[in-house]
Amino acid sequence: MADTSFFGRLTKLFRAQAVVTVDKDGKRKVVDTDERQQTNLSSLRDRYTKLQKSFFEQAGGAQSMAYQQVRREVFRDYDAMDNDPILASALDIYADESTLKNEFGDTLMIHSDNQKVQDLLNNLFYDILNVEFNLWPWVRNMCKYGDFFLGLEIAEGKGIVNVTPHSVYNTERLERTDPSNPNSVKFKITEDPNGKEQYENFEVAHFRLLADTNWLPYGKSMIENGRRLWKQLSLMEDAMLIHRIMRAPEKRVFKIDIGNIPPTEVDNYMQRIMNKMKKVPFVDRNTGDYNLKYNMQNLTEDFYLPVRGGDSGTSIDNLAGLEYATIDDIDYLKNKLFAALKIPRAYLGYEENVNGKATLAAEDVRFARTIERIQRTVISELSKIAIVHLYSQGITDSEMTNFELGLVNPSTIYEQEKVNLWSEKIRLAQDIQGLNMLSKDWVYENIFKLSGGEQDEQRVRMLDDLKDRFRFRSIEDEGSDPAQEDEEPDDIEEQIENIKKEIKDKGGRPREGGTYKKDKHPLGRDPLGDDERTKKRSRTSEDKAIKYINGIAAKRKYLHEMKGMLDENNILDQE
Repeated sequence: MADTSFFGRLTKLFRAQAVVTVDKDGKRKVVDTDERQQTNLSSLRDRYTKLQKSFFEQAGGAQSMAYQQVRREVFRDYDAMDNDPILASALDIYADESTLKNEFGDTLMIHSDNQKVQDLLNNLFYDILNVEFNLWPWVRNMCKYGDFFLGLEIAEGKGIVNVTPHSVYNTERLERTDPSNPNSVKFKITEDPNGKEQYENFEVAHFRLLADTNWLPYGKSMIENGRRLWKQLSLMEDAMLIHRIMRAPEKRVFKIDIGNIPPTEVDNYMQRIMNKMKKVPFVDRNTGDYNLKYNMQNLTEDFYLPVRGGDSGTSIDNLAGLEYATIDDIDYLKNKLFAALKIPRAYLGYEENVNGKATLAAEDVRFARTIERIQRTVISELSKIAIVHLYSQGITDSEMTNFELGLVNPSTIYEQEKVNLWSEKIRLAQDIQGLNMLSKDWVYENIFKLSGGEQDEQRVRMLDDLKDRFRFRSIEDEGSDPAQEDEEPDDIEEQIENIKKEIKDKGGRPREGGTYKKDKHPLGRDPLGDDERTKKRSRTSEDKAIKYINGIAAKRKYLHEMKGMLDENNILDQE
């Protein structure tokens, strides 16, 4: 019966040739998490094939153990090479250039059309894996050993909750362990702190530099090509130092006049003089005493020569030390080491006066391609980690691969060359169309290398851009959005009637009346100021007013005619 548990489904997913998903449009996306499209071990034959047998095969156990021992010996060389200042700086440069930050301060760029996937991966890489700090040592170890193993702690429904790096000395990749499935991969860890020892493919992220098939199923270190040169250079440097130490001191030649001493006594006479004058006596290893009878002369001691006859007379001469100061052989090996590392000499400070050199830009571009190869390996394995996390979160459809990861390219010159190339293409296209020499289809096909379908797609998108441009211009100039307007504008009076009808038909609380001459009115209780004017107005009656001004003859007729002006109904009461 098939294992339908969570980890059983994960095992089945990563035992396939590759992770294949189909989106709603029918497009298939293949994520080759183990780089099997690049390396097919089932048909590969190389000098290490016999050594790569797994422990599960009867005839290959001893050979596999031997291969692991060879790997450990190589790793010891890498550790010794890491103590060399040139190689240590090279590894630092590989890691530095591969984990740069962009203009927004992000080390790893994550793009996805699904906002949920975007948020989950941001939480995974920046909050759980903490790639801003951990990615640098991961890349450095991968470049140093060619391999880097990262254990994943997975919880169902929560995804990856923690990661643990494993030592390359104790970790082994086992392939073709299942006879029924040639694509199965497991990892064996000796001296595993968790006590599990064997892990499935989805439980370990294996960062490996697949540059040479002779190293499969493991990666090849970035400093492997310089390993032999490093040994030669170390031997040459040691020989140079020993040679200079031995030859550098000045020596003296003592010419001792032996006079008429018989020839048979010359040696004894010279020995007595040497024993008296030498600075460092010989120490016997057996007894620990000074042994003045035996002293091995070496290149650092002085010379004693007996003379007689015409050269008689004791004299002391000086022999000059070593004056040969060239190191051409050291420079030769060092240049080959730089070629193996693929790092410009100026990056390591071994080239002076590099300003204005055109070759430095070319070296920078070539080095950027080397860093791109390292970054592709890192992105490939980070994608595997992301798929495991999304699958554990319950995303099992095409959205599981609906994301793209990216690292920053270290070379600004590399980016400038791309921009300059597109600028030249656009300028050439404008010149061709301006001279009416060739059609636009010819420009699309021969300069921009677009197929017929891509040309039609770009034309449709250009129409959409023109519509957007017209829309933005209308909003800016007229204040109206053409995309929101109807074809025929509505009548204003009709709109007012519709509003009244909607208000009338609308149920609920009846509409309040006017607020004129009330506190709710904008001008208050007395909007016309009547109360203010009538405070000083007389409340005289009609008869009293006629009697009061009856003596004025000129006003009699006027008051009689305008009698209605003093009517009590026209006098405003205080109330």
